Amino acid sequence: MTTTDTTDHGSAPAPAAISRWARGATNGGLTPAAGLGLGVGVLWLSLIVLLPIAAVVVNAFEDGAATFWANVTTEEALSTIRLTVGASLLVTLVNAVVGTLIAWVLVRDSFPGQRAIEVIIDVPFALPTIVAGLVLISLYGPDGPFGVNLVGTRTGVVLAMLFVTLPFVVRSVQPVLMAMERDVEEAAASLGAGGFTTFRRIILPTITPAVLAGAALAFARALGEFGSIILISANLIGKTEVASAYMLKLVESDDPVAAASVATLLLIVAIVVLVLLDVLQRFATRRGATTPDLPGGAQ
Repeated sequence: MTTTDTTDHGSAPAPAAISRWARGATNGGLTPAAGLGLGVGVLWLSLIVLLPIAAVVVNAFEDGAATFWANVTTEEALSTIRLTVGASLLVTLVNAVVGTLIAWVLVRDSFPGQRAIEVIIDVPFALPTIVAGLVLISLYGPDGPFGVNLVGTRTGVVLAMLFVTLPFVVRSVQPVLMAMERDVEEAAASLGAGGFTTFRRIILPTITPAVLAGAALAFARALGEFGSIILISANLIGKTEVASAYMLKLVESDDPVAAASVATLLLIVAIVVLVLLDVLQRFATRRGATTPDLPGGAQ
């Protein structure tokens, strides 16, 4: 009696059973593990960030919107806010240019002392800000070795902000430059593209999102900086008093509502600027992804 082999050797093996922990991802939802991680993340974010911010905003409007407006429109408050926001924007712009240049040199060139510069760039991350203020005074104070006294000047305030925000753009742009393929630049050069055209059409669209990300971090840090500024600024009312020093003075004067009002206004300014930079970053990312190839006649 002859038996027939009905096994279909060409058929695909039966799919393995999908784990319950991974099933949610295949169905377009969160897996239990991802859901747990999301819950922990949201809880932690709420405790560390959202609740303190909400408490400040509630405190700012404790006595009503009229009191809030009165607190943020005093002559001293407006002076400190204008100085803080203006200096932060200037520092952000300078860092975007100089930080990108430093990152470019560190990635594309090799020179003696390069490792030392890499370490120096990270010093503002590790150095306590009050120590940074002492260093700046020792260098640019009345007894400094350079004969330049920046104590009690707005230039000194900007210099202190530049010191503490330098690493952000450098460390944001550097990995992007390191990951860039040099073949594209070489191909552009072989097609006749000049150095400026290659930078504008290939390099700049690639690094712009990283530059904007670093600029956002630098702006946020400069806006709330205190330790490195308080000494070199001399805290002169109407001239070099920054918002963080003004808020400290309000708290010490037993006026926490006014301090919270100024903090809330700075929070609004920070959110507006950071959202704007995020929009520009997303636009630059899309534009970089769709940048056309260089034509054969590129110059």
